[in-house]
Order: sequence, then structure tokens, then C-alpha cells
Amino acid sequence: MRLMTFVDTHTHLYDERLMADEQQVPRALDAGVQRMYMPNCDSGTIADMLQLADSWPANCLPMMGLHPCYVKDNYEQELATVTEWLQKRKFYAIGEIGIDLYWDKTWKEQQIIAFETQIDLALQYDLPIVIHSREATPECIDVVRRKQNGKLGGIFHCFSGTVAEARQIADLGLYLGIGGVVTYTKGTLPDVVREIPLQHIVLETDAPYLTPVPYRGKRNESSYIPVIAAKVAEIKGVSLQEVADVTTANADKIFGFAQR
Repeated sequence: MRLMTFVDTHTHLYDERLMADEQQVPRALDAGVQRMYMPNCDSGTIADMLQLADSWPANCLPMMGLHPCYVKDNYEQELATVTEWLQKRKFYAIGEIGIDLYWDKTWKEQQIIAFETQIDLALQYDLPIVIHSREATPECIDVVRRKQNGKLGGIFHCFSGTVAEARQIADLGLYLGIGGVVTYTKGTLPDVVREIPLQHIVLETDAPYLTPVPYRGKRNESSYIPVIAAKVAEIKGVSLQEVADVTTANADKIFGFAQR
């Protein structure tokens, strides 16, 4: 049987709950998860993220960006830090960026400014974007539509919108990040997965958050990607091998892995 290769397109490996576990990366590799893309949050998460990237250069791949939940009164300084780092070393995406209206709407205007600024950086550096759109999927779609010049690619991470929104995202040339939520009994994500072609889907954990069933209640980790893939395969009525092959090819296309 051919070995299955998976990609975790969104995992916070540097989170203190994961960093304390020295076996988290080896376990993921043993599960076939060969590449793990790490979104940045703000200036405070860069050092630990890059430590992992330097320890596992073929497997733990860093992004650079300012997370919308970290957009506060110092957001311009944080954006300057993002720009400085993009000039220093290789990153695989601008992320995670976007709009979050779930926790606090106080900084909505600044979040939009930060989102648009970082999309411009992505276009400047020819990098994909990884979008956080909690309670703000229509708003994020609108920004992407305004900025799409035929060269903008990326992922709507932890997609939680409607089938209609998923189709809009696919039409814009971006992909849907599907994670552990697809295994939960409540919710409409399985309906989206059923309706949207596999060619528009990538897999993610968002570790240590959103742990899939049957591990829900514990902290998430990248080694659980095959569990998520198996649920996607069940919903779509295809083999696990097909899900592994197509979603890995999608991720490699987004992040330009085949060209590196």
C-alpha cells in the first residue's frame, strides 16, 4: 500500500501546551503528516515559532502576520515588525490575518486596515494568505474580492460559513481549511464538505484548539490530521488515500512546496 502523506496547513506548534511535548512533531511525522504550517500571532510568538522552524526545517514551516485578535492600539508597530521579518528570512505565507468579530468589535476598523495592509504585503512578496474570519466571513470575502488581482491565493482557515460563502471563496481562487469541527455532531460544516469539491479543500488542526472526535476534550495536535481526513473521506464517499492525495496536492500548490 502506498504511503499516505498529509499536510497540516494551520497548527500553533509553538503554543506552550505543545512546546512542552517534545514528541509532538515526531508523532505527527509517524502519522504521515510531513509538513506543518505555523501561523504567527504577533511579535510575542515569533521567537518560539522560529525555534521550531529551525529545529525542523523540512517539516515545521513558519508564516508571518498579525492575528486580528492581537490588533490593538499598537497595531502599526506590530505591522512594522511583520514587514521587518519578511525582509530577514523565508516565510511560507502571510498569516494568520483577517477579521474577528466574535470576541470584540472595538478594533474592527483597525483589523480591516491591518488585513488589507498584510494582503498588500502578500502580493508584494508573492505569498499566499491564511485568513482568520470568525463571525466575519462575509467581511473577509469582501476584502479579498476587492484585493483579488488574479495573483492572490490562500486559505480561509477554520471555515465556518455557508455553502454559498464557500462557493464564493472557491470562485475567488482560495481554499477552505477544514479541521476538527467537521467531526462534531452539531453544525453545518459536513454539508459544506459534501457540496464543495475536494479540489478546494485543505486540512488543518488549529492545534491546540478544536480537537477532533474522539479526542475532543483534550488538546489538539498535528498527528490528528488523519482523523480529520477520515471524516472528510466518509462525508464525501471517497477513499482516505484520495483525500490525502488531493488535499496534500492542494496545500503544496498554495504554499509553492513543489517549486522549492
